[in-house]
Amino acid sequence: MVKVYTIASGKGGTGKTTVTANLGPMLARYGKRTCILDADVGMANLGLILGLEDLPVTLHEVLAGKARVRDAIYDGPFGVKVVPCGLSLQGFQQSNPDRLKDVMTDLVSEFDILILDAPAGISRDGVIPLTIADGVILVINPEISSIVDALKTKILTETVGGHIEGAIINRVAGSGDEFNRAQMEKLLGVRVLGVIPEDANVRRASAGRSPIVAKYPSSDASRAFKRISADIVGIEYIEEQTPVPREGFVDRLARVLFRAKA
Repeated sequence: MVKVYTIASGKGGTGKTTVTANLGPMLARYGKRTCILDADVGMANLGLILGLEDLPVTLHEVLAGKARVRDAIYDGPFGVKVVPCGLSLQGFQQSNPDRLKDVMTDLVSEFDILILDAPAGISRDGVIPLTIADGVILVINPEISSIVDALKTKILTETVGGHIEGAIINRVAGSGDEFNRAQMEKLLGVRVLGVIPEDANVRRASAGRSPIVAKYPSSDASRAFKRISADIVGIEYIEEQTPVPREGFVDRLARVLFRAKA
């Protein structure tokens, strides 16, 4: 049975779209038929991060009643399917967010997991993704303004009949051991699904139009995304070991000569 998740945040800039762009490919890599959809029809960025821009058909055309959602599905990393939004203001103005429910109905039979990248903040367009999801995942930065706005989003979700699946704490400075997960769970009243450390490779990957799990798979942030994805799928995460190159004949000879000179 399909599972629908909405990735939401109380304010912009928390890394919500980056979380969507990395969880989706990893869920697909773990064997789940996964589709990620950019439900932020006004400030769409998911396609940019994944190198999917200047496309003939996007969610804008679908929500405007000009195209079918199947025509707006594109291939992403590790086999994930992507439904991006367009970048034009005209496309946004012609879109009808109420059609999103019909879009989801058309997709549920084709996938195991659907992930919606919702608009940040509290707005009419942002409420719809909260109501149609099986679970809402909050993306929060470890700072007071982000936490307060996340609590508002949590209250809104519960008010409209939605369910909070948990929270992902993004851009945590220092080591994970320094972050008090239990204290954050008590403050938010929800389970912390994972902690993503501050990682310069996230921006490098985005600049290269690729999720970090594909561009820098051994980075700290990539390992965190893999743990969270494994938890969502319900499998045990096994830390990947970086392969050590085998020493060749020339390397062994150089090592022996170096020791002899010493």
